[in-house]
Amino acid sequence: MADIRRLPTPVAEVWDWQLHGACRGENTSLFFHPDGERGPARARRQNAAKAVCGRCPVLESCLKHALSVREPYGVWGGMSEEERARLIAAEPAAVAAGV
Repeated sequence: MADIRRLPTPVAEVWDWQLHGACRGENTSLFFHPDGERGPARARRQNAAKAVCGRCPVLESCLKHALSVREPYGVWGGMSEEERARLIAAEPAAVAAGV
């Protein structure tokens, strides 16, 4: 479960970036894996989600959000949950600072 204590306050300016995401209108199943998804199927879905992220004007804001609140699931800011976990483990201080 995401640690909601690190979520920003509910101020529109803080969340407005979400209105500009390339993922708006996409099926959420593209970004979040179904139970039991493994191997090539998971890689294909994640690559398709990352392709959407690749054309996103708010990619950096999305990734910063995912890292700051430790989003446990899905593709956020062009990174899978496994990639974010490795980044957090490798550089926890930089991630906490929002770098």
